[in-house]
Amino acid sequence: MSSETIFTKIINREIPADIVYEDEKALAFRDINPQAPFHVLVIPKTAIATINDVTEENSHLIGHLYVVAAKLAQEHGFAEDGYRVVMNCNEHGGQTVYHLHLHVLAGKEMGWPPYQDTKKGLA
Repeated sequence: MSSETIFTKIINREIPADIVYEDEKALAFRDINPQAPFHVLVIPKTAIATINDVTEENSHLIGHLYVVAAKLAQEHGFAEDGYRVVMNCNEHGGQTVYHLHLHVLAGKEMGWPPYQDTKKGLA
C-alpha cells in the first residue's frame, strides 16, 4: 500500500478540507460523508496504514489521537452527553483510506450494535 493517500494530500494542503484542529502531531477535519451531526476524522501527521502497523515506536500517536478526540468533544459540547470514537482496520473492518484515523461521531444518541448484518443474522 502506498503511503500517499487523500489524507496525506490534506496534510500537505494539496486538497482542501474543513479543518477543525491541528497541532504538530495530528490533524482533524470534518468528514465529507457525515454519519452523525458531528463527524470528524482525527489523523496522525505521520502515515500509519492500519492498526496492524502500530508499533511500540509509534504507539504514542494513537494515544494522542484520543486526546485530540476528547478535546474536540469538550470544545464542541459533546463530552457530557457522550460520543463515539471508531477506528476501522482493513477491508472487512470498514477501512477505506489506508492512513490510520479516528472517526469522532456525536450530536445524536448512538445505538448498539452500530450495524446489524441481516445476511448472517448477527446483531
